Amino acid sequence: ANQEAFDEAVDAIAHATAHLLEHLTTSAPPKNREEEAAKARARAASRYPVSA
Repeated sequence: ANQEAFDEAVDAIAHATAHLLEHLTTSAPPKNREEEAAKARARAASRYPVSA
């Protein structure tokens, strides 16, 4: 009996989560992965300079 209730709850949560994710929107512009990676490399280089 407990397993059945648990399984139903998991299904309900999965359904609610899928519904939420399908309907979320953003006003932020899309990001360019290459640009973001370049920025991350630049930040890392300034944080951890290479010593000769």
